[in-house]
Amino acid sequence: MMFTLPKKVTIIEVGPRDGLQNEKLFVPTEIKKQFIASLRNAGLQEMELTSFVSPKWVPQMGDAAEIVADCLDQNSRDIVLAPNRKGIDRVYSTDCRAVAVFVGVSNSFNLKNINKTTQDSLEELKPIIHELKEKNYFVRACISTAFYCPYEGKINESDTVKLCREFVEAGVDELSVADTIGMAAPNESYSLFSKLKAEFPETLLTAHFHDTRKLALANILASLQAGIDRFDTSAGGLGGCPFAPGASGNAATEDVVYMLERMGINTSVDLNKLMDAVEIIRPHLSRQIETGYYRLHS
Repeated sequence: MMFTLPKKVTIIEVGPRDGLQNEKLFVPTEIKKQFIASLRNAGLQEMELTSFVSPKWVPQMGDAAEIVADCLDQNSRDIVLAPNRKGIDRVYSTDCRAVAVFVGVSNSFNLKNINKTTQDSLEELKPIIHELKEKNYFVRACISTAFYCPYEGKINESDTVKLCREFVEAGVDELSVADTIGMAAPNESYSLFSKLKAEFPETLLTAHFHDTRKLALANILASLQAGIDRFDTSAGGLGGCPFAPGASGNAATEDVVYMLERMGINTSVDLNKLMDAVEIIRPHLSRQIETGYYRLHS
């Protein structure tokens, strides 16, 4: 069977937010700013900058207000995660115009994460999404545990599609659909994203893979074959989830860019400049960077 692959792919860099949220060492705020600036210099035009969450639960994001104040770029789509009303109100006090909200398909994951069921979270978010759209914000819905849950195991594909449908009907601009614990197989990725692409042709669809079992690149290839041309990745393969035991980092931006460019797919990302960004953050991490491209070019 022949597949038509996209000529261009958009990389959404999630290193500064999703990449650092589980980092044990607090990364100095000035280093985060340098990291973000260097990522932008590498050509990344969409980025998750930080989260407006409780510093008690995610200390790494305690400097979110300063990051947003100093790092917004009018020529880029800079996204801030705001999981609830309190976070949204903090967004309103900034110049940020793009917001991410999130819900896990799995009830167990949602309860561990934000102490609410999936449905309760969704009902709380719907009026917030409506409000954001009335104010002309870009809204990204992050769908966690779309394939597997660390507590419930395999997630029914129909449950993921149903949750995505509710978000689309609520008015979101983008669905970022995540293999939170890195258990998806390529055939599962192809199946789910083919269905989402067919059902929501007018919604931006983004695939978000973790590399726990070294299948992120294979899943990205399968998603490309399903028609997906947007991917969340993290420079240096940073990441993990404090509420998903065993989840490793995100698909590494440098490995994804290298693979796509070798395939003749344009990413508009400069790999050499991207590695400069990785070098800025590397000395401040609690673990070694072991991505394939980094090992060969460091």
